[in-house]
Amino acid sequence: GDMGIAAEYGQAEALDILIHYGGDENAQAPNGDSVLYDAAGSGNPDCIELLLQHGANPNIANLSLQLPIHCAAYKGHYLALRMLISITTRRAIRLSGQSPIHAALLVDKGFDVNTALYFAVSNGDVTGTQLLLNAEAKTDLDPLQCLLVAVRAWRYKIVRILLASRADVNCYFTEVNDTVFPTALQYCLRDEMMRLLLNNGYDAEKCFCCPHDSTWNFVFICICGICIYTSICCI
Repeated sequence: GDMGIAAEYGQAEALDILIHYGGDENAQAPNGDSVLYDAAGSGNPDCIELLLQHGANPNIANLSLQLPIHCAAYKGHYLALRMLISITTRRAIRLSGQSPIHAALLVDKGFDVNTALYFAVSNGDVTGTQLLLNAEAKTDLDPLQCLLVAVRAWRYKIVRILLASRADVNCYFTEVNDTVFPTALQYCLRDEMMRLLLNNGYDAEKCFCCPHDSTWNFVFICICGICIYTSICCI
């Protein structure tokens, strides 16, 4: 409706007039987006403040279970996010099942920055990843470590950030194989990502280790112009 349009485009004066003439500050669109959700997406602090002053509820989720605080986080509207931190309940966050991507800004409220880091990396959120690492989020708490998620998705900037934060370049995911062939290297064979990993201390000797029977066939693979003789069962 008109309220949602005014909020979405950050038109605080128009929104004020609509409220004055009886507009519902908690009105929702067919997809469940509240007027406050639209205002959070615009990033206009005047719209957000106006709605909150007239009783807008920040804990109303849309049909995708997203709250206004999620919208502000995804759009990178930090001022809007700060305005919503203290009034968004942890219960609403828990029920939504989604941690705001820029959860580093929510440290003072007690949110888990480690969980948020995995989502930030998965979503390719470079800024969020850096903020969370600055807030001392750990890179190695998930079974599929953040570095492997970034490498597999070809997110070079995030890989660089994680490596600069001393993520374990030699980590591997046991669900991928039952050898010690490095998982991150396996994800990026024949790609310049390999050079980045090797230049940051990758233990290339593991490429030569194979616990399987010696009757396996061996092949040559080329890493950055260097041929490596390794067991085909490890690749």
